[in-house]
Amino acid sequence: MSADECIFCQVVAGTVESSRVYEDDEVLAFMDIQPVTDGHLLVIPKRHAPYLADLDEQLGMSMFRVGQRLAAALRNSGLPCEGVNLFLADGEVAFQEVFHVHLHVFPRTPGDGFHIEADWPERPRAELNDASERIRSGMAASPS
Repeated sequence: MSADECIFCQVVAGTVESSRVYEDDEVLAFMDIQPVTDGHLLVIPKRHAPYLADLDEQLGMSMFRVGQRLAAALRNSGLPCEGVNLFLADGEVAFQEVFHVHLHVFPRTPGDGFHIEADWPERPRAELNDASERIRSGMAASPS
């Protein structure tokens, strides 16, 4: 998808209506039009980046810094908020639906209906050690 076709790029350009909460030179935060809970926000880079790997580290840090500030703002907003989730889906299999990287920031309350179902089996230490070595090798092979 090109930046011209991207709904989030259109939000940045102002050609699609949004309820903006925060904006600086690099990052924009606005209300999700299909909120998981009241107060659900999206934090996006203003520059088109389909996946997390397409962001430079500085821009990724800016997104999470804004997400952290917005989490605090949600707690102080008067909206129902007893906790906050930060959620970033990277890739279709991870449930990414809009291919412009975005960080979800949404307030949580007991019984709000959001949950992630998964099997959480404890793994043997040898398996964890093997996985950690493979990830360290992957870090060494990845550009930083």
